[in-house]
Amino acid sequence: MEPKKLLMIVNPRAGRNKSRGPLFDAAAIFSQAGYLLSIHNTTAQPGDAASAAASAGDYDMVAAVGGDGTLNEVVSGLMTLEHPPLLGYLPRGSTNDFASSLHLSGKPAEAAAGMVSGVPRRLDVGRWNGRYFVYVASFGAFTRSSYTATQAAKNALGHFAYILEGMKDLNSLRPYRVKLTADGEALDGEYLFGAVCNSTSIGGLMKLDAERVVLDDGKFELLLIPNPRTPADLQNLVVALLNQEYDSEGLVFRHVSAIHLETEEELPWSLDGEYAPSLPAVDIENRCQALEMLL
Repeated sequence: MEPKKLLMIVNPRAGRNKSRGPLFDAAAIFSQAGYLLSIHNTTAQPGDAASAAASAGDYDMVAAVGGDGTLNEVVSGLMTLEHPPLLGYLPRGSTNDFASSLHLSGKPAEAAAGMVSGVPRRLDVGRWNGRYFVYVASFGAFTRSSYTATQAAKNALGHFAYILEGMKDLNSLRPYRVKLTADGEALDGEYLFGAVCNSTSIGGLMKLDAERVVLDDGKFELLLIPNPRTPADLQNLVVALLNQEYDSEGLVFRHVSAIHLETEEELPWSLDGEYAPSLPAVDIENRCQALEMLL
């Protein structure tokens, strides 16, 4: 009987201040479970993890080792395969939003043990004009901070690195006028921020109720923050966000499977914390249960 093959795609820059010893413990657990290991250390070149995953068609499992950006690239590569292998995730980044949604341990050995004893689960994957994302596509305020915070800052400061970068955007905080259709519903307006997500956490700062987020239902959670017109509107907006009351008047919260957005403005986007260019028209669709993940 041939051993099962597992490819670990490791981002050595993610969580650089963390000890590498636990990764050896995780590798030992995979080996003891009967997997023949291969390890690919990614380079700083964008797309390297995606290329490695796209070449992993002969493996039984691919484990992404790094932050949400590494997971995004690995998923993007796997989605090019007709029959992608099982996906595993050893979170080693500074926020690990998607890992939080899945209740994955931040300790590599525990996460590895969960993978080898876990049951495969189908997960939705989003597609943004042909590019894939795992847990969020966002636009507007503070979006830029997710991809402009340096890796060194994220390693050293964690969530605080995103807060510092977000503060730099305060002076340029402004609404963006968009034409937006979500599952046929017109939601045109001026918005400070918008997120199309499949996660209970956005940027490690905004939380969604776990009971309202289903990761394999073919639906995204759409959250839009409109431009407040009066001081009272602003106060209600802040209270609603702080208390996670997303159904409050003033916020827009929907469960949708497809979105079409048009704008004439330069609109910054982020996919799983990675830069995406401003485009005049964007189509976002849910690839329902597109990948199997060991949990």
